[in-house]
Amino acid sequence: MKSIIVIASKTKSLINFRGALIKNIKAHGVKVTTLSNKPTNEQVNELSNLGAKSQHVSFSRGKLSVISDLKVLFELISKYREIRPDIVLAYTIKPIIWGGLAARFFKINFYGLITGLGYSFQGKSFKRRILTKLVVFLYKLALKNSKAVIFQNEDNRDVFVSKGIVKVSKTHVVNGSGVDLKKYDIEEFPDANIKFLCISRLLGEKGLREYAEAAKIVKNKFPNVEFDLVGSVDSSPDAISLSEVCGWSDYVCYRGYADDIRPYIKNSHVYVLPSYHEGLPRSTLEAMSMGRPIITTNASGCKDTVIEGVNGFKIEVGSIENLVNKMMWFVNHKDRIEPMGRASREFVEKKFDVHEVNRNMIELMDLST
Repeated sequence: MKSIIVIASKTKSLINFRGALIKNIKAHGVKVTTLSNKPTNEQVNELSNLGAKSQHVSFSRGKLSVISDLKVLFELISKYREIRPDIVLAYTIKPIIWGGLAARFFKINFYGLITGLGYSFQGKSFKRRILTKLVVFLYKLALKNSKAVIFQNEDNRDVFVSKGIVKVSKTHVVNGSGVDLKKYDIEEFPDANIKFLCISRLLGEKGLREYAEAAKIVKNKFPNVEFDLVGSVDSSPDAISLSEVCGWSDYVCYRGYADDIRPYIKNSHVYVLPSYHEGLPRSTLEAMSMGRPIITTNASGCKDTVIEGVNGFKIEVGSIENLVNKMMWFVNHKDRIEPMGRASREFVEKKFDVHEVNRNMIELMDLST
């Protein structure tokens, strides 16, 4: 029996974003072990129900730390020695870097799944440029002996190739993480005032300040229009403080974090994600699957979720004016919300079905036999 380890920094991410993949891999007769930060008893049971045995390593979010990150590296080496996997799949920066470096000590087929470039590749300040160089160096070391590197959009793939991190012949592109069309079924629109919704961790580069400023402008003209924000606080250097978000309360209703975002999507009319960069945003796909039109940016990953004028609109990154204009368009063209929402659902059905995405992933990792 083949054996695979799936590595993530957060256990919750394994369940929410890779649960269907884990279940599908298990169905192919493969032994699945997950490695992440320490799971709760409930999470252990959830992963067990998916077919995976969960173990933990000391992942921490935020800045690179020599001591804590070396500890993770040695823990991963120990886990590989104990479990003896045939394959390792890692996603997000720390699992890929330390998981890939640990794999170099063993005969393991290592796959890195790039779900976005993240903070380390953004910005032009001296500090950011130094960080980018360090991360590029570590990625090169970690992915040198990888079997393949999987991307969720072509732009991210091109960045890795142009920086010499990986050869193009070793890369593959899949359609994001996919979305479960049954779980996120199409829903009728609420019979209420138009409501815009944004779901995101509280980060500046998700475009939340632009969302708040646009909401303020639109609400001044149309007081009955509503704006919701759902998402967790974050420890990133790019984090927006909870006090700043609470300062938007006159025009944006912050709902906090939610394990299940479906009630919020169901209670909305238009989904908005003005992010500066993404791999392929799962929350947008979930809103599309539930039949909501989209306003997002022309940034990497985001632009792949919108057919301009069909299921929504793409705006310039960082442009409050563009965002206001598209919000106002929906306010003034309420009759277009429902057909554009149906177009979103049709787009997801054709391109982003989680089972099709997972089938591609399983074939790439040679687990389909």
